[in-house]
Amino acid sequence: MRAIRAEKERRRAEAERERIAKDAERIRARCQTLEGFIQEFWSILEPKKELRFGWALRAMCKHLEAVTAGKIQFLMMTVPPGMMKSLVMVFWTAWEWGPCERPDIQVLATSYSQPNVLRDNLKLRRLIESDKFQAIWALKLRDDQNAKGKFENVGSGFSEARPFSSMTGGRGDRVKIDDPHSTETAESDTERQAAVRIFREGISDRLNDVTTSAIVLIMQRLHEQDVAAVAKELDIGFIHLNLPMEFEPEAKCQTYVDGELFFQDPRTEDGELLFPERFPATEIERLKKAKGSYAYSGQYQQRPTPRSGGMFQRGDFEIVDAVPTGAKRCRAWDFAATQPKPGKKPDWTVGLRMAYHGGTFYIEDVRRDQWSPADVEKNLKNTASQDGIMVRIRMPEDPGAAGKSDAATKVKLLAGYNVATIRPTGEKSVRAKPASAQAEAGNVKLLRGSWNDIFLDEVCSFPNAPNDDQVDAFADALNELALGSSYTLANVG
Repeated sequence: MRAIRAEKERRRAEAERERIAKDAERIRARCQTLEGFIQEFWSILEPKKELRFGWALRAMCKHLEAVTAGKIQFLMMTVPPGMMKSLVMVFWTAWEWGPCERPDIQVLATSYSQPNVLRDNLKLRRLIESDKFQAIWALKLRDDQNAKGKFENVGSGFSEARPFSSMTGGRGDRVKIDDPHSTETAESDTERQAAVRIFREGISDRLNDVTTSAIVLIMQRLHEQDVAAVAKELDIGFIHLNLPMEFEPEAKCQTYVDGELFFQDPRTEDGELLFPERFPATEIERLKKAKGSYAYSGQYQQRPTPRSGGMFQRGDFEIVDAVPTGAKRCRAWDFAATQPKPGKKPDWTVGLRMAYHGGTFYIEDVRRDQWSPADVEKNLKNTASQDGIMVRIRMPEDPGAAGKSDAATKVKLLAGYNVATIRPTGEKSVRAKPASAQAEAGNVKLLRGSWNDIFLDEVCSFPNAPNDDQVDAFADALNELALGSSYTLANVG
């Protein structure tokens, strides 16, 4: 019986190879694009799952094809969970080796999870060794290097799977980073900063050729200072394809290649869904309830802070071109709390000037930098001289003798100016409530300036943002003007 079954299987496999050989021309033509290749070979990896292919997946494929063509060297794609991102990356390597006739490409694949990256490497090997793939491209894998962690083909290409925490030693023509953070550890400063350090210090050294080898980072956003945020801040040339689950017109994604528009999010209506065939509106509402606003905004909206529901919202702040005459003014300072370590930059120091007139608070100017203690004193005095003696100055006095002494030194430095020192009490979010209430009521406006966007990014992320120095100065300036006017905090808050 066993021999009979084996003979039946041999005949079945032979018939399948003959069928594929007759269909080879059509298959090759369809596989000229990555999308066509995925559609043609989907059943090899997912025989029981229906493939649903929307415009978002096409956008991902289009950008990966541009990497293959040498038009994009550094690509970052931030997408929600469930977008088949890991499978797309598996298919991409097989597509480069087969239809693109680039079996020499060497791939270093990584993820925060070693089981996940090994799982995907096994899927790639299964796809390459499938009868269908072999019937069209006949790309053999080497017997002497064919483990699940690393396998090589006879064209000198390989795919090596490594956990993100162990990236030293390997190199590739493609470095594929699939979720460098886990949802469990991204909130841990230690774990998150370790991943960021590996990305900054180790990933660029993993390229075979720094001029032609490519890095592709694909992930869901999990924190304001995750690897994606750092990749954007470094400004080293990453093309960023950002696909939130629900469309936000003010954050519409557009990518440019060689100075020309390459892609733009086709959605036009606020809240329009990314992939309704796979994630309908009812499922989105369930996810929101299950995840909570903070997790949903990061993982699904690719904006790791709630768009609304925080203490401050962008729509609360009108930007104006002038402040009425006769306004009362205050400059509130928030100083760096700690001495910097050798070789490290100091924390942020902020001086925010606010005007008050007719029940409206106007933020006129924000001075913000990572000054040394000596530079803080210099800028404190220079800013006071530029503001003039009519602008009241408010500064915090930290607890303890050292805080009192430091405040006294700064007051002495500002001799001749109207200076108040206040010892902060209570939680930052409590102290910011009057400012939040005034902003929500439409009573806080911004004077147009280059600092507007940075200020709004931080304030509207509070209390989840990595920095809150501008929020502290904002709240202190408003509280000082409110207490110094005919209004009380009860009246204005």
